[in-house]
Amino acid sequence: MVTLSLNMRMPSAYFLPDILLHCLSIMPQLETLLITILFPISDHMERQLLDAPITTRVILPNLRCFQFQGSGTYMEAVVHQIAAPRLEKLNIQLYNELMLSVPHLLQFMNTTKNLRFDSATFEFSLNRVSVWLCLREKADVYALSMTIFCLDLHRNLQVSFVGQIFKSLSQNLSTVEQLSLKREASFEEHGGPEVNPTKWRKLLRSFRYVKTLSVDNPFVEALSRCLESDNGEQPLGLLPELQELRYSGSDDTGGAFTSFIDARQNAGRPVTLNALS
Repeated sequence: MVTLSLNMRMPSAYFLPDILLHCLSIMPQLETLLITILFPISDHMERQLLDAPITTRVILPNLRCFQFQGSGTYMEAVVHQIAAPRLEKLNIQLYNELMLSVPHLLQFMNTTKNLRFDSATFEFSLNRVSVWLCLREKADVYALSMTIFCLDLHRNLQVSFVGQIFKSLSQNLSTVEQLSLKREASFEEHGGPEVNPTKWRKLLRSFRYVKTLSVDNPFVEALSRCLESDNGEQPLGLLPELQELRYSGSDDTGGAFTSFIDARQNAGRPVTLNALS
């Protein structure tokens, strides 16, 4: 068998990760694995995931594509025990679990040799945040795609949530040199407070090797405050390798970054400011 698609549509179809791992252990030829959980994980199931011992360790030497949709806790339990050295494409879809961290996803990514990327794009919308990591010369082919459903979360919590997840993955983001922050029009419909600059800083700190940052017009003001050293942080403390800052909007829009550009110039690490066409 080279493709396995597992859909758990209701609680009666649910089984513990150790059972799934045991089944996978006898499928060494597997190339594509799709796991979908289409119902909310109850508190009882959550406790099972946290307490049940998982003893099966699986190596999938031929796995090229892995897609998971559902509970982050379930995903963490599964990927903790899988090694996929030839993985090329990873697609993760998670729901808003505000205390979620993903150390085992990081560990799983470290078992791969072919999961390569140097560009990251975040797109914020009304009910989700989508992230694509790819190689710039293959921008239409992602290596890592992550969709984080943030139902009923205002903008501040959205940025905080993804910042928390990517802090867990920061060890694997050292190759990312280009970062884009985009938004759909629906993102402005959230209401609630503007995104606190500290939330943006938390996200950006995971991408310390970025050389080019592209910012959609609605984020310009918030990002300009984020990049200023109003909390005592040195001008090079955030995005220390940055060389180019791109923004969408009129020429006047770029004026919001004057303080940051001047600080970097004075520090001997100039940043070029360019308007996106």
